[in-house]
Amino acid sequence: MKATRLAIPDIFVLEPKVFGDDRGFFLESYNRRVFHEATGLDPVFIQDNHSKSAQGVLRGLHYQIKQPQGKLVRVTAGEVFDVAVDIRKSSPTFGQWVGEILSAENKRQMWIPAGFAHGFLVLSAHAEFLYKTTDYYAPEHERCIAWNEPAIGIRWPIDGTPVLSAKDQRGALLREAEVFP
Repeated sequence: MKATRLAIPDIFVLEPKVFGDDRGFFLESYNRRVFHEATGLDPVFIQDNHSKSAQGVLRGLHYQIKQPQGKLVRVTAGEVFDVAVDIRKSSPTFGQWVGEILSAENKRQMWIPAGFAHGFLVLSAHAEFLYKTTDYYAPEHERCIAWNEPAIGIRWPIDGTPVLSAKDQRGALLREAEVFP
């Protein structure tokens, strides 16, 4: 596994070793020892989630203010633009974002630690998105920052407005959002 730190050094893009031939391919999507050797981290994952979304759907920017979740995310069908925003007030990269294309074709994964808001935009006709989390989903602690928050300035690869849930349409501005110390 190759691990590359992004502009926010707590975020990694991970590229697994893929073994392919005329029959198809094989890869280890997660191996605790290999992940630790590549990143120096040893998160404990307790929940796996799987979503399917249509083209133009944007999910996010989500986080849990209590029971914060680290996430190891990947795409098994289609393609997304995946984004993490640092919302740790004491961090030198507070309010900054990184984004990567994740797809079934490139098989990349992204590690997003607790303390970050997360979202993705579906670029293909549809996408299936899988992610491992380090804590349980707690809807009472879930928060959302506006996908188009000008103070963050994410450059989403879309013309016009994406398809948003009612919850995501009500996302807060960063200056009004509950953030981490």
